[in-house]
Amino acid sequence: MSDFLLAVGLGLLIVVLGIVNMSGNISSLHWYHRKRVREEDKKPFGKMVGLGTLIIGVAMIQFGVLSFVSNRTENLLYGIVGTALLLFGFVVGLSLSFWAMIKYNKGIF
Repeated sequence: MSDFLLAVGLGLLIVVLGIVNMSGNISSLHWYHRKRVREEDKKPFGKMVGLGTLIIGVAMIQFGVLSFVSNRTENLLYGIVGTALLLFGFVVGLSLSFWAMIKYNKGIF
């Protein structure tokens, strides 16, 4: 039970960070990104990175819930779907975040 709560709790934390970033507050990002983004680009950069972060957080929550359902019903299909959604969310979220970094930072590092 605690594993599922950990996944949902971590997902909620990531969602909150994504919402904060989407508001234009990029203070949770690495100093390198804060330094390299021009002042007028901070809001669109934060929206893109925040959306990517939000997608990852929602995928983590879905994974936790579907894993719990899979465990309680002993139906592996829920676990498989949850894992697939988690992987898809990570790929889409990271891709969006990296694209924003490349666009506004001219690189991810």
